[in-house]
Amino acid sequence: MNPAELLAAARAKSLRFALAESCTGGMVSAALTDIPGSSDVVECGFVTYSNQAKIRHLGVSEGTIEEYGAVSEETAVEMASGALQQSRADIAVSVTGIAGPGGSDFKPEGRVCFGIATATTASAETIDFGALGRDKVRQASVAHALKLLADATDTY
Repeated sequence: MNPAELLAAARAKSLRFALAESCTGGMVSAALTDIPGSSDVVECGFVTYSNQAKIRHLGVSEGTIEEYGAVSEETAVEMASGALQQSRADIAVSVTGIAGPGGSDFKPEGRVCFGIATATTASAETIDFGALGRDKVRQASVAHALKLLADATDTY
C-alpha cells in the first residue's frame, strides 16, 4: 500500500497517526506528509534521535535504554506508546535502529526495531536489513513502518 492509499484507508476509518522516529530522522513523516491533505490523518511526528530526547519527549524509561539500549524492541514499544500518549492519534509507529555505517557484533548495521501502538495493544519487532548502506536501510525502514501502519489500519 503506497502512502496515498494508506492515508485514504485511515481517513475512511477516521484514524490519526503519530510517528516516533530515530534512525529515519522524519522520513516516515515526510512520506506521509508529502501527500496533499495528509493533515487529517497525520497528527504529529517526533524525531527523537538522542536517548535524552526519547526519554524527555516520548517518556521512554531511562532504565529501558540502560538495560536494553536505544536499538531494542523494548525501547521501540515505549517510543510508540509514548507518541500515542503525547498525541490524539489512534495508531503510533516507531523506528529505532542502526542505519550505518557502523554497528557491532551484538547490534549490527542494518538492525532496526519497530514499535506499533494503539489504545489497546503495543508490540515490537526487529528486522535485520543487513549492511545495505545507510540510505537503503533507511528507505527499507520507512517502507516497513508504512506497512505496519497499513496492517494496524486494516485491523482497527
